[in-house]
Amino acid sequence: MSTSADVAVVVMSRNRRDDLLATLPRHEAPVVLVDNASTDGTVAAVRAALPEVTVVPLERNVGSYARTLGVERVGSEFVAFADDDSWWAPGDLARAVAVMRAHPRLAVLNARVLVGPDERLDPFCSELARSPLGTPADLPGPALLGFLACGAMVRTEAFLAVGGFDPVVRFPGEEERLALDLAAAGWGMAYVDEVTVHHHPSARRHPPEQRRTAIWRSRLLTAVMRRPAPEVARLVGQALRAGGPERRALLRALPDLPAALRRRRPIPPAVRADLRVLAGAR
Repeated sequence: MSTSADVAVVVMSRNRRDDLLATLPRHEAPVVLVDNASTDGTVAAVRAALPEVTVVPLERNVGSYARTLGVERVGSEFVAFADDDSWWAPGDLARAVAVMRAHPRLAVLNARVLVGPDERLDPFCSELARSPLGTPADLPGPALLGFLACGAMVRTEAFLAVGGFDPVVRFPGEEERLALDLAAAGWGMAYVDEVTVHHHPSARRHPPEQRRTAIWRSRLLTAVMRRPAPEVARLVGQALRAGGPERRALLRALPDLPAALRRRRPIPPAVRADLRVLAGAR
């Protein structure tokens, strides 16, 4: 690991000890691991095997809010996120920092994410590369209103100014609310194909239906916090009609509805216009 003050890597994890022991040594910057109340001995194992890693153990699982707690600890100008089953390609943390420095409005750089040993391009990256929002002159690649947290570098100043990842949405699907708030504040996000992150999905993953429920829960709570009321109503109707995982997401979101309403701050018309452009291109 390097000791650069420019960038640090923040990893959140829960009960993936073996994945972490394999991926953490690959990071070429100081690492902060925020552990979401693991019960598999993660904290002790990482501290014993990798004493150079700063481990922040939490008493309960707070989802992606753990990343925000990690960013608050590092004090670096930029933070690269990685999951317990992902890592930045050799030399690409430094390359990403150079891109961020060259583009002062850039708050989030989304790298190219290659999946598995056969290095398939993540399908979401293909969507990002074709973003209909174009490539503004002050950004290094196609402009975005979303990103993949496991392959993103953020400007710490911008990330913290809009609150980072929050304790309401949690995980997965946590990127949307943050992206909307960054755009509302005038920051840019871009896909940069020249920077690479490797992602070897862990064997310890939630079943697809359970993950779909969790994603829809995040989508609904984000809508309550940031979308106009008619759009929230349409999304709720869509979930009810779909049934299954989507309807279960409504029930999962209900306990957090009061907290979402307290954080409600609808996005400005310019951001809504960009969302319409993205929706029309699908």
